[in-house]
Amino acid sequence: MMKRNLTTHHSATLSAMERQEEDEDRVKLFGFWSSPYVYKVEWALRIKGIQYDYIEENLENKSDQLLEYNPVHKKVPVLIYQGKPIAESEVILEFIDEAWKHHGDRILPEDPYDRAMARFWVRFGKDTLSPPIWKWFTTQGQEQEAAYAAAVEQLQILEKELDGKRFFAGEKMGLVDLSLGPFSYIIPIYEEITGVKLIKEEKLPSLLAWMDNFLNSSIVREHLPPMDKLKLRCQAIREAFLKNTN
Repeated sequence: MMKRNLTTHHSATLSAMERQEEDEDRVKLFGFWSSPYVYKVEWALRIKGIQYDYIEENLENKSDQLLEYNPVHKKVPVLIYQGKPIAESEVILEFIDEAWKHHGDRILPEDPYDRAMARFWVRFGKDTLSPPIWKWFTTQGQEQEAAYAAAVEQLQILEKELDGKRFFAGEKMGLVDLSLGPFSYIIPIYEEITGVKLIKEEKLPSLLAWMDNFLNSSIVREHLPPMDKLKLRCQAIREAFLKNTN
C-alpha cells in the first residue's frame, strides 16, 4: 500500500518518465512520399505486424533529426529502434527480420544457401537491373534503344529465376520480392510516359504475373504512393534529364 501512496508531484513525474520511455521505445520511420526505398521498409514492417510512427521528411530542407540519425548519407529511410537509428533500406529489411524474428512471416529464408541466394538477387536488382532501366527512362534515341535491350536482357534472367512462382520466395513474399517490389509500379509508369512497353506478356509472363500478385497482395495493395502524383514527378525527372542532354 505504501508504494501506491505517492505524492501527486511524484506520480506526475513518474508518468512523464514513463511516457518518455514509451516514446523512446516506439518504432519510428523517417521517409519521403515517393521513395521506393522507404516503401520497402514499410512493407517489411507490415509483414511483421509492427506499429510505427511515420515521419515525412522534406528532402530539400532536411530536419536536424534526420541529419543526426543518418550523418553519413543524410538520406531516408532511417528506422529508429529503441532510440537507435538504422539506415539503408536493405540493411533495415534484414534488421527487421532479425529484431522481430518471431513476429509474422520470415523475410529471409532459414536455409543459409537460400539466404545467400536471396541476397544475390537483391544485389542483382540494385547493381545490374536498375541501371539500364533508369538509363532507358532518362535517355532517347540510340542510347535509349541500347538501354532498353540491356534492360530486357536482365529482365529475362529474372524471368527464368521466377519460373512461374507466385513470388520469388514462393507462395509468400520475402526479401527479393520486397527489394524488387517498387518495379511493379515504377515500370508501368515509365512505360506510360515513354510510350514503350518494357515488360511484354509474351516474353516475360512470369514477371508480369508477379507484378500483379505483388501489387494486389494485402501487404502492398493499400500502401502505395499516389500514382498520379508519382507519374508527374517521374515525367518532370525525365524532362529534366532530356533537357540536360540536348
